[in-house]
Amino acid sequence: MKEVARIGGLTVRTLHHYDAIGLLCPRLRSKAGYRLYTEADLLRLQQIVVYRELGVPLDQIRSIMDDPAFEPRAALVEQRERLRERAEQTQGMLRAVDAALRVLDGEEVIDMSELFDGFDPSQYEDEARARWGHTDAYAESARRTKGYSTEDWVRIQRETDELMQRIAALRAAGASPSDPAAMDLAEEHRQQIDRFYYPCRHEIHRGLARMYVEDSRFTANLDRYGEGVAAFLAAAIEANVERGTRPG
Repeated sequence: MKEVARIGGLTVRTLHHYDAIGLLCPRLRSKAGYRLYTEADLLRLQQIVVYRELGVPLDQIRSIMDDPAFEPRAALVEQRERLRERAEQTQGMLRAVDAALRVLDGEEVIDMSELFDGFDPSQYEDEARARWGHTDAYAESARRTKGYSTEDWVRIQRETDELMQRIAALRAAGASPSDPAAMDLAEEHRQQIDRFYYPCRHEIHRGLARMYVEDSRFTANLDRYGEGVAAFLAAAIEANVERGTRPG
């Protein structure tokens, strides 16, 4: 088991946990009673590791891989494509951060679109316009963001990252989404949207929370800060909406 943990970049405790929850249960044992991992076990472990890297919670991984319709090769092909997309986005974001650092250091950036390479704020522009183009919120967001300078965007990204890191840290510490500290961060998240983009009432925030967990693109983006962050934030937003709209 130690050797499997080493090559998989995991701990022995993690492998024991996977066994306990029925995620990876090697059937073979040595004469001394130690777990023996077959080639099939190692392939399953590799897919588990990749799913975790993609931000899929353990209970969902078990459901996916235990589904009778699960086909390992097809899953690997899909995982490879998602990892390729992530790698391209990460490289773009690194270039964007480097461009922002040059701006802050007083250097000239000839093409200001470099600041958003990888972040691609227009990636879903057509979809957003189709879904919300008729709303006052969309019009207000377009009006505000049109006037933002490079320094404004760098500051907004920095504040967003700082808030998301605090949310991720609270989740990693084992807090419940209904914990007052989690709801306070959800409220800060709502107010940040309200301040930077458009008036974000509680019901609007609730709609965003649902999108964070129902749309895999948003889930993957938020889970960059840590596994399960999207679901945690969505639940904290829901709890905060209930708190904010409670009579009295």
